This record gives sequence, C-alpha cells and structure tokens, in this order.
Amino acid sequence: METIVGTVPTSVPEALRKLYFLRFAFAAVWAALLFATADTLGPLSVTLLVIYPLFDVACAVADVRSARADGGPVRGLYANIALSTLTAVGLAVAATSGIPAVLRVWGIWAVTAGIVQLVVGAVRRRLGGQWAMIASGAISTLAGASFFAQAGMDGAALTDLAGYAFLGGVFFLVSALRLKRAEKKA
Repeated sequence: METIVGTVPTSVPEALRKLYFLRFAFAAVWAALLFATADTLGPLSVTLLVIYPLFDVACAVADVRSARADGGPVRGLYANIALSTLTAVGLAVAATSGIPAVLRVWGIWAVTAGIVQLVVGAVRRRLGGQWAMIASGAISTLAGASFFAQAGMDGAALTDLAGYAFLGGVFFLVSALRLKRAEKKA
C-alpha cells in the first residue's frame, strides 16, 4: 500500500500489480454489499453507488503517479478521473429520480470509462498483463450500453451493477497475476 500512496515506485508493473489487487478486493466487497442492498435506493445503496466511482478516482490518481514515472498514458488517466468524478455527482443526483436514472448514468459511465480503459490498456500492453484490461474495457463498453437500455424496461434493478463490478474486479485480478508473471520473466 505504501507504494501506491507514497513515493513514486521504482517498478511501474509492481505498482500496477498492487493497485490491481486492491481494485479486485474493493470490487468484490462492493459487489457483495450492493447485491445485498440492491432492491431499493436506500441510504446504503446510494452511498455504495457514489463510492464506486470515487474509489475509481482515487485509483486513477495513484495510477497517474506510476504512469508519470514510465511516461505512460497520463492523459487517459486524467480523462478517467474527470469521468468518474462527474459520475459520482451524476449518481447522487440520479438517485433522487430512481433506479432507471441511476442505470442511465452508470451506463454512460461504463461506456466512456470502458473506452478509456481499453485505450490505456492498449498503450500499456508492453508492460504485460494488459490483455485483461483491454478485454475489460471492451466488455464495459458493451455492458454500459446494456445498462442504458435496461433503464427503459420494467423492473430495472441494480443487481446487474454488482455483477458488472465483480467481473471488472476479476479482470483486475487477472491483470495483477499476469503482471507478476511478466515481472518474473524480466
């Protein structure tokens, strides 16, 4: 954790690996909590919805540090910070209008953030372990369109967001493990 929050790491893949493990753990816990509270938009579910993009902002800020050390995709990470910040605000506002509004905001975020993740993963592919980030970005884009469409249907629910977050966490876990293997080869 010190490498993520403290000084610039000596190894970009090592910093990313630690960050990806953290993102997996957060996504798994968050998904379980949201799934347990997803029936309604109560205080806990709304808090969880807003926290998720804010956590993404914090991770992107930590990621910027390692990307700067490597001359990596800082612009894409800044775009992600802006998108996730706007999404947190948008989700807080959308929650006052109901689940369909939340799904629309989440869907737009998933599409745009997915595209950014795909691009950042492609730029970083030389580090190793990024094929999962590329795939995750593509899947996020498709899932976002699905959430947006689902918002217009009867019985729209938040439970799919929990599955989406958990799957995204699994992709972070796979990338972390692949980065570890790439680091051992180097």
